[in-house]
Amino acid sequence: MPAGRDTSADADAVQMEAYRRMGGTARSEIASRLTTMARETAAAGIRRRHPEYDDASVKLALARLLYGDELVAKAWPGHALVEP
Repeated sequence: MPAGRDTSADADAVQMEAYRRMGGTARSEIASRLTTMARETAAAGIRRRHPEYDDASVKLALARLLYGDELVAKAWPGHALVEP
């Protein structure tokens, strides 16, 4: 995987080597934490754009971003699709 725009090739190589030395459990834990952080960041963005949303509306908006309109409509029938 190529380095990000803000990461040098050398730094990326060091990070990839560190990941290779970790066991699968450690890599899974990192992936889980990064996923949680990404969802929290997305939810914070929704709250910033829509300060009027309650927690349930933020949850629905986040689900819409993650899963799409069709699945959200099936999972939460009777709830309006809220803007993310």
